[in-house]
Amino acid sequence: MRPMHEQFLETILEGRARLASRRRFLAGSAGAGGALALGLVGAPRLAAAQDDATPEAGTEFESDVDVLNYALTLEHLEFSFYRDLLPQFEDELGEDPFGDSIAERIATIRDHEEEHVNALTATIEDLDGEPVGEAEYDFGVTDAATFLATAQILENTGVSAYDGAGAAIEDPDLLTVAGQIVAVEARHAAYLNLVNGVIPFPAAFETPLTPDEVLAAAGPFIVAEEATPEGDDEGDATPEG
Repeated sequence: MRPMHEQFLETILEGRARLASRRRFLAGSAGAGGALALGLVGAPRLAAAQDDATPEAGTEFESDVDVLNYALTLEHLEFSFYRDLLPQFEDELGEDPFGDSIAERIATIRDHEEEHVNALTATIEDLDGEPVGEAEYDFGVTDAATFLATAQILENTGVSAYDGAGAAIEDPDLLTVAGQIVAVEARHAAYLNLVNGVIPFPAAFETPLTPDEVLAAAGPFIVAEEATPEGDDEGDATPEG
């Protein structure tokens, strides 16, 4: 059986056609991201989440390295989003309800995501695994409103993805590290909910997502596998071939 992250990326590419409809949906409403994100992670299906999503997710992974590569796939997605798109829209983001610069807050989120990428990559290598590389992405962002809406989708989905995959981690030390990351991701999600006009804490319990559910939310943004292999110098991402 192939590693979970490879299956995840393959399924993403097979579902590439969904990107066009997602673009139209996001472009049609500045609040679309909030509605979609809450539809994925805010519903009060607590028993179903505990009984179905988490155990099912636990059977999808072969090893701790497999789980970490799944997390790294999502962290690459988030970091690339902020790194590549924040410079395009930072002057249009304005201030949050507290009078602080949204662009400065998101720059901090970007830096956190880069630290997550570096930490996961180093941990996978320490476990003699091969870290998955950064892919090629198309986020369909057209303006500041869709930038913020898409950021909200990514952060809320990331929180629930970590919750769904946590049950598959065997090493208690790795579970602790994953918990530290997901706690920060939840802070990101709460802030982006706030600036998108959505309640920062929509439910008393987070809803875990299975890899298939994560795919439905984040998959259409990935358009090619590993455009930038790990270890290469920084620069423009150019797919092989």
